[in-house]
Amino acid sequence: MSRNAAPSSPEPSTPESPQPLPDSVHELDLEGRKLYLIGTAHVSKKSVEEVRKTIEQVQPDTVCVELCQARYANLQRAEEWKKTDVVKVVRQGKALLLLASLVMASFQRRIGKKLGVQPGAEMAEAARLAESTGARLELVDRDIQITLKRAWASLGWKDRLKMAFHLTGSLFVDEEIDEETIEKLKKEENLQDALEILATAFPTLQASLVGERDTYMAQKLRGVQGETVVAAVGAAHVPGIRENLSLEVPLEPLEEVPPRSVWSRVLQWGIPLLILGLFAYGFYSRGLDELLQSVVIWLLVNGSLSAAGAALAWGHPLSVASAFFAAPLTSLNPLIGAGWVAGLVQALVKRPTVDDLEGLPEAITTVKGFWRNPASRILLVTAFANLGSVAGTFLAGGWIAARSIG
Repeated sequence: MSRNAAPSSPEPSTPESPQPLPDSVHELDLEGRKLYLIGTAHVSKKSVEEVRKTIEQVQPDTVCVELCQARYANLQRAEEWKKTDVVKVVRQGKALLLLASLVMASFQRRIGKKLGVQPGAEMAEAARLAESTGARLELVDRDIQITLKRAWASLGWKDRLKMAFHLTGSLFVDEEIDEETIEKLKKEENLQDALEILATAFPTLQASLVGERDTYMAQKLRGVQGETVVAAVGAAHVPGIRENLSLEVPLEPLEEVPPRSVWSRVLQWGIPLLILGLFAYGFYSRGLDELLQSVVIWLLVNGSLSAAGAALAWGHPLSVASAFFAAPLTSLNPLIGAGWVAGLVQALVKRPTVDDLEGLPEAITTVKGFWRNPASRILLVTAFANLGSVAGTFLAGGWIAARSIG
C-alpha cells in the first residue's frame, strides 16, 4: 500500500535586509530620536539621488533643508520670481544686497548648466519628497539677509573695498568653464554653496557665513518635531552641526543685525559736513567767485561720474540724467543715494515684465544677461550710479580742498 509523501513545508522567508544608506549620511542621536544628516553637494546629480534614496528608505516624520524662507522661495522661481517688486526693492535700499546675491549665485548657476543640474536641486528634491510622503518640512537655515548683513559688518574697510571690487569685477568676466575645471568641480568637496565659496575667498567671513550657520542649524534641528528626522545640508556644514548638536545655544544673538559702527556714522555725516565747510571756507577766504567755482566743480564732477555709472549699466537716458542731477545733492544727504533715484527712474520707465522676472535666474549665468534683463539692469543702474557718486564725492572734494588750501 502506497502512501503519498507529506508535502514539504516551505522554507521560512528571510526578510530582505535594508539597503545601506549612502556614505554621505550620518546617523546621529537627537535626544532619543533618530537624525539622518545628509552632507550634500549643491550642484550634483549624485546628491539629488542620495537625498531621494535616504528619504524613501527612512520614511522620516520630518525633513529639514539648509534653506531660509527667501532661498526656499527662490527654488520655487516659476511662481515666486513673478512676485518680485523691483521698485520696492530699490525703495527699501535692498538693491545692492539683491545684486550681490545674484552675482554670487551666477558662477554656481553656470556650473549647474554644465553639469545638467540646477543649484540647490537636492534641496528642492527633499522638499518635494517631504510633501509627497506627508512628512513635515522644516527650513533650518538663517535668513540670507541677516547672514549677509552680519558678514558685511564683520569686515574691515579694506576687506569691504576688496569685496566690492571682487563682486564688481566678476560682472565683467564671462569666462567659459573648461572641461578640466568641471571635472575638478565634480568632486563633492568643491561643489560649494555660493556663501561657502565667498567664505573661502574671504577667510574673515568664515565665522558669519559658515560657523554661525552651523550653530544656528544645529539649534534648529534640536527643536524640530518627529521621532525620525532627515536633514539635507551642505557637506561643509556637517562637521560644525555635529559639533554643536549637543550644545544648547540661544538663537536670538545669531539673528541680530549688528548696529553700524561709530566710525561709519561719523563718515556718513562727516563727509557732507566737510564739503559744506569747504564751500564756506572758500567763500570766507576768497569771496563769491571761489564759492561759485567750487560749486561748479562739485556739480560737474559728482554728477558726471554718477551719470557715467548709470550709462555703463545701460541705463535709460532719463536714468542717466537723473543720476547727474541727483548725485551732487544726495552726496550731501546721507539718507539717500543717487543710485536709488536713478534706479527708481529706470524701474519706472523700463518696468520689468513677468517674463523678465521669470528669466532672471537664467539671465545671470552670462555677463550679457545681467545687462540685457530689465530687472537686473535696474540693480546695475542703482549700484553703478552709487559707485560713481562715491567716486565723484572724493574726487571733487579733494579738488575743492586743494584749491581752498592752496
